[in-house]
Amino acid sequence: MKAAEDQVVEEDTGFQDDEESFFQDIDLLQKHGINMADIKKMKLVGICTVKGIQMTTRKALCNIKGLSEAKVEKIKEAAGKMLNVGFQTAFEYSSKRKQVFNITTGSLEFDKLLGGGIESMAITEAFGEFRTGKTQLSHTFCVTAQLPGENGYSGGKVVFIDTENTFRPDRLKDIADRFNVDHSAVLDNVLYARAYTSEHQMELLDFVAAKFHEEGGVFKLLIIDSIMALFRVDFSGRGELAERQQKLAQMLSRLQKISEEYNVAVFVTNQMTADPGAGMSFQADPKKPIGGHILAHASTTRISLRKGRAEMRIAKIFDSPDMPESEATFAICAGGVSDAKE
Repeated sequence: MKAAEDQVVEEDTGFQDDEESFFQDIDLLQKHGINMADIKKMKLVGICTVKGIQMTTRKALCNIKGLSEAKVEKIKEAAGKMLNVGFQTAFEYSSKRKQVFNITTGSLEFDKLLGGGIESMAITEAFGEFRTGKTQLSHTFCVTAQLPGENGYSGGKVVFIDTENTFRPDRLKDIADRFNVDHSAVLDNVLYARAYTSEHQMELLDFVAAKFHEEGGVFKLLIIDSIMALFRVDFSGRGELAERQQKLAQMLSRLQKISEEYNVAVFVTNQMTADPGAGMSFQADPKKPIGGHILAHASTTRISLRKGRAEMRIAKIFDSPDMPESEATFAICAGGVSDAKE
């Protein structure tokens, strides 16, 4: 099993090399007269590809120790020569979108709702109260992302950032048994980090970017469970709300850029809050996801989870650019997320 996984990884790296527009190493800037020392400085802050430079503002580049305005201008100019920074036709973009892959949820009905599973180059957010299956879904993705899937998806490694101390490797073993996969191979392919503060969570994303670059095409999924927990703790009251939302916007922007830069799927879970004023307006459901409009706009697809009878859960498309609003029922069993049994 392990040999097969390694083989998958090797094949995938080759695929990444063929696709020049996707993944151009920042070292290529040397050919355009950029100093290796300056390239190393950018790598230290998680900028590892030419596209990464395009995604970073001049102001942010000037904040890197040792990079002057003149140097930044030269770097931006060199990156501009290597990339098509202008417009392209919808037809050209559609051929690029063919590289988008989907990762199965483990439930056929849930996959159908999402159009095949969660997609790469996008942020998928699942929110719901406690016990609605957010963490179980995250654990199931850790295994399903490693399995070969439809449309030539070869499977790959996973990064799991845990902010609530809910990650359990033993749970992955139970899910691996359901899919008949070797325990140690599954656990070896999940890179785990525990985040303790919102700042630490942001720093981990720099490490993630460096890792995705180092092992190009090997990682397929980044999970954050949950995205808002630490922001809720580090920023309290309305006085710190503006700062919290600004920091959150920066993190979500970073996530979106990582997903597009390295063609990975990003799955985040989110908590709920009760709106005390909602009772006055006769709203059907006074509970809403936290993070406000910043998180609502940043997520490509939003899934609302709620509890059904016994182990049943109901997922609803809350917001999506290409999926209609509809519902799917799934179950949580010993082997993770699966189809609801009638």
